[in-house]
Amino acid sequence: MRIGVISDTHGDAAAIRRAVYASGPVDLWLHAGDYSQDANVLAELSGLEVIAAAGNCDGPTAAKIDEFIDAGGKKIWLTHGHRYQARARIDELVWWGEKYEVDIVVFGHTHVPYLARHGRLLIFNPGSAARPRGGSRPSIGILTITADGQVEAEFIDIAGK
Repeated sequence: MRIGVISDTHGDAAAIRRAVYASGPVDLWLHAGDYSQDANVLAELSGLEVIAAAGNCDGPTAAKIDEFIDAGGKKIWLTHGHRYQARARIDELVWWGEKYEVDIVVFGHTHVPYLARHGRLLIFNPGSAARPRGGSRPSIGILTITADGQVEAEFIDIAGK
């Protein structure tokens, strides 16, 4: 299973188009917030299901703060991360990920790509598709769950796509 991961699009439809083009074929999209309503644009452009979490810049929205997804035999926690102090403390996300008994934590909020393993947890932030920070470039992520249950994660630079 190949999952597209995007975050912090902030209403930038051009960035979403670049993401769809750059991602190649995926089975599902996850949007980690800011702006979760951009999931509608992503769904329209990709023709795929999009699961979104609400971020700190989202007003009233149908999206929840936390989503839990079973995909490819793995349990994924999708959150923007602002309620878990993701900008300053990855250990908070690790603690909650262990408590929720998930395999993968997907978050946004920092606008900076992040990938690390903490014990059995994979912690993944695709960076921002529209407003990167910290010297990073506009990016998305791809999570690939193999037939034998391995999880591979990669970043895709979408600048100029």
